[in-house]
Amino acid sequence: MSVDDYLAGLDGPLREIGEKLTPIIAAALPAATGAMWHGHPVWGLDNRPGQRPVCLIKAYGSFVTFGLWRGQEIADPSGRLVPGARSMAAVKLRDLADVDPALFSGWLRAAADLEQA
Repeated sequence: MSVDDYLAGLDGPLREIGEKLTPIIAAALPAATGAMWHGHPVWGLDNRPGQRPVCLIKAYGSFVTFGLWRGQEIADPSGRLVPGARSMAAVKLRDLADVDPALFSGWLRAAADLEQA
């Protein structure tokens, strides 16, 4: 299954969120490739699932999680990133208005910088 297949299989509002996120990810992480890992899309800098992962998208029943592997290390004046396991942090997106391209691009660039350091 590809990232496009994953998105196509989501219900309308969740698919729209995913389709809005993927070009933001592609623009902010031009060297990264999205691949399926553990059943959901992950973008990493080594072009192999699980190798230097930067971010993920995972759909649930009523929201999409946009997560960053080292999200707790990123400055987030918006306060939207919620800490998770280890150094991960994520935001739950319930509709298109929750997707902030400028904010998310900044997070992605900061996360990529951490992986390249």
